Amino acid sequence: MEKAIESKTEEKPKVKKVMDDLTPKEIVKELDKYIIGQMDAKRSVAIALRNRWRRQQLSPEMRDEVAPKNIIMIGPTGVGKSEISRRLARLTKSPFLKVEASKFTEVGYVGRDVESMIRDLTELSKNMVREEKTEEVNEKAEAIAEERLLDLLLPPPPIQKKSAEEDIDIDDAGEQHYKETREKFRGYLKEGKLDDRSVELEIQERMMPMIEVISSTGIEDMDINIKDMLGNILPQRKKTRRLKVPEAYNILAMEEANKLIDMDKVIKEAIGRVEQSGIIFVDEIDKIAGRESAHGPDVSREGVQRDLLPIIEGCTVGTKYGMVRTDHILFIAAGAFHVSKPSDLIPEMQGRFPIRVELDSLGKGEFIRILTEPQNALIKQYMALLKTEGLNIKFSDDAIAEIASLSALVNERAENIGARRLYTIMERLLDEISFEAPDIKDKNIAINAKYVREKLIDVVEDEDISKYIL
Repeated sequence: MEKAIESKTEEKPKVKKVMDDLTPKEIVKELDKYIIGQMDAKRSVAIALRNRWRRQQLSPEMRDEVAPKNIIMIGPTGVGKSEISRRLARLTKSPFLKVEASKFTEVGYVGRDVESMIRDLTELSKNMVREEKTEEVNEKAEAIAEERLLDLLLPPPPIQKKSAEEDIDIDDAGEQHYKETREKFRGYLKEGKLDDRSVELEIQERMMPMIEVISSTGIEDMDINIKDMLGNILPQRKKTRRLKVPEAYNILAMEEANKLIDMDKVIKEAIGRVEQSGIIFVDEIDKIAGRESAHGPDVSREGVQRDLLPIIEGCTVGTKYGMVRTDHILFIAAGAFHVSKPSDLIPEMQGRFPIRVELDSLGKGEFIRILTEPQNALIKQYMALLKTEGLNIKFSDDAIAEIASLSALVNERAENIGARRLYTIMERLLDEISFEAPDIKDKNIAINAKYVREKLIDVVEDEDISKYIL
């Protein structure tokens, strides 16, 4: 326990130091590792993130007055809107949820309730905090699990009864022999020599009755945790299972970790994170913009905006873990806005998204950089995947340029899906190699521009012809 407390106290200054180091320039620098271009969008999210840190430095009175500066990202699909937000959340370990505005409906219509996004975000935050707390107590939980497993593998010798009043323990020699044998087993356990052995483990089972709930908003949005409510009423059953040693060890370690974690503190911290550092990415917001139509699925578009408005402005939402305030959650909305425009949103909604950023369309130059520069570059991914089959794939510079050029060409002729087109092109290019990989004798394969043209010329022509056929 002392080790766990010491490690926790040591981590606090590190976390603070990380937040101090995350200047807007550093945030942009981190985002550059995964996202090519789109500097305006990166600058906007970097400023919004830094403003959160600045807000935490203010006095409590002033802190409550500072509202987050929500952002609308405007740009076609596949240019990095979602990726920027997702990477931003990972960078700060903030609870992050991506939702699609078109999935929600106005109150009174069948569909998801807008408040469900806050409930989902709280659930994600709880799981995130719980994982962190599990890691903190992991060492202690594993030590206890090891002792319990050794008790199963080598049960302690029974105490011999002399009379009802007096117990006779095993003699000193026998006790010493038991301890030595136990330590030998501990060594075998750590070396993996006991992995093939099986042990009998008693596992608790909780029988839940089948309950049918009829709800217009769906069972996932119900604010009643039926399992928790009935958990103490229903009888708990224990089932004995025969498990291999590694599996039994994992179950025991999980059980012990759950005992060491204070769930009340976890929930309190989770709600605090949602309220102070939660990020919600609302995609397809352009789908709920525009004039009302009298029929069809667009009938409640303005109603959805009006339902979203209180959550974005700041209100209190009830969740199964308690009340959650949304005043300081950062909302990043995104949409292509091909048909509608941001000014088609209701005025109150526009006022809640003061920062608007336009993302650029991607061309050949950006595709070349996307294929090679980021840490998760597509070329690197495919090379690593095929390396598992023993293949060494080398892409020449002209091959990469040709892939980028053909991707840009197909985007121009057909639907422009941005960087997602690269996935289609790369899959088609490496289709034969991926299929034949286990049987290829020559493990060194060089891909040049000629090979790319031969493999992809049909794709370009098909895309062109399909417009007239379809």
